[in-house]
Amino acid sequence: MGIGEILLLGLALSADAFSVTISNSFVYGSESRRRLMLMPLFFGLFQGFMPLVGYVLGGLAATLIEQYAGIVTLVILGLIGGNMVREGAEALLHPGDVEDEAPAARLTVGLLIFQAIATAIDAFAVGVSLRAQSVEILGASALICCTTAACCVVGLAIGRRLGRLLGDRAEVVGGLVLIGIGLRAFLS
Repeated sequence: MGIGEILLLGLALSADAFSVTISNSFVYGSESRRRLMLMPLFFGLFQGFMPLVGYVLGGLAATLIEQYAGIVTLVILGLIGGNMVREGAEALLHPGDVEDEAPAARLTVGLLIFQAIATAIDAFAVGVSLRAQSVEILGASALICCTTAACCVVGLAIGRRLGRLLGDRAEVVGGLVLIGIGLRAFLS
């Protein structure tokens, strides 16, 4: 497998992380740039790390993880997205009440870790297949990591612009996007 093929693989693997970054960046648009830049870092690292794990573990746990990857992704992103939809709908229905009582939603490290895991589960299976093809895994993982991080930086810019357009509806739309990604993972 050549560099071009690994780059395409990295782009394909980064699609979910890219979408989640867009969603997060318009939902958590009030966060500092430094906090928002944690998304490309976390998503890139997890997308690069999971093929290494899959490569090392080979076939030991691959079938188990592949079998349940969709449901795990759906549960994690569904819970996060559902909560975002609920909070966003409350804010839209009762704008004065919610703003006075609750602080603005925060993009926490814990939330990013859950999202990074959910979006990188499929990269584990890729690591297993890279082992079967005798691909040099360190270089491949590094390229997948960098590709995902770069895509997420682009997603940040897109999400910030969308957030300005969506205004108060951003949290509801962001939650629905996360639920949609989870459903797609479950159904595929």
